[in-house]
Amino acid sequence: METETLALAQGIDFSMWSLFARATFTVKLVMLILMVASFWAWAVIIQKLIDYRRARREAAMFDAAFWSGEPLDDLYKQIGETPRGASERVFVSGMVEWERSHRDDGRLIAGAQSRIDRSMDVAIQKEAEGLQRGLPLLATVGSTAPFIGLFGTVWGIMHAFIGIAQSQSTNLAVVAPGIAEALLATGLGLLAAIPAVIFYNKLSSDSDRILQGYESFADEFATILSRQLDPS
Repeated sequence: METETLALAQGIDFSMWSLFARATFTVKLVMLILMVASFWAWAVIIQKLIDYRRARREAAMFDAAFWSGEPLDDLYKQIGETPRGASERVFVSGMVEWERSHRDDGRLIAGAQSRIDRSMDVAIQKEAEGLQRGLPLLATVGSTAPFIGLFGTVWGIMHAFIGIAQSQSTNLAVVAPGIAEALLATGLGLLAAIPAVIFYNKLSSDSDRILQGYESFADEFATILSRQLDPS
């Protein structure tokens, strides 16, 4: 009897596609949701890695130009009205407000420093929105995917038990396929959640460091301008 049971179990196809094909409609829907969430999360991860690498490269190039000793007015003219990187956009926002703060007689309007600081803060905030776009999706996938997979597992096991009751047999060939199909949902949930959580933490940290670099530059730039604003 045991030999027959093992022979039947070995004859069952336990490949991923077969497990998916044999699953109930609800479990299939759960698996599809998890696969879409996983692909979506990886798309965000890859895009963010590319964006952050580009942002660091652009910041390094601009810092080299900014601290090269070239007059700021000349650097501003070179960049023009279409800055390419985030650091350039922060710099241009400060320079635009700096120029607007001059009166026709060449003197500065009162409160110029606070307006320049506020202008650069707004520019940094806009860059923060772009850098952090997509990260909430990773957090959502990382926190919900295991529970979605667990729901699929519970539903699949319930369906397997119903099948056992209907067949009135606890034969391994009857039990194993339903349990395997149910556990596949949990596996897919973990497969989607683990990379999402890992890269969410990494990308959040990278985003914070990049923004800190922008804020440090804005502070240094504001200090340079304040020397010209100080009447002493």
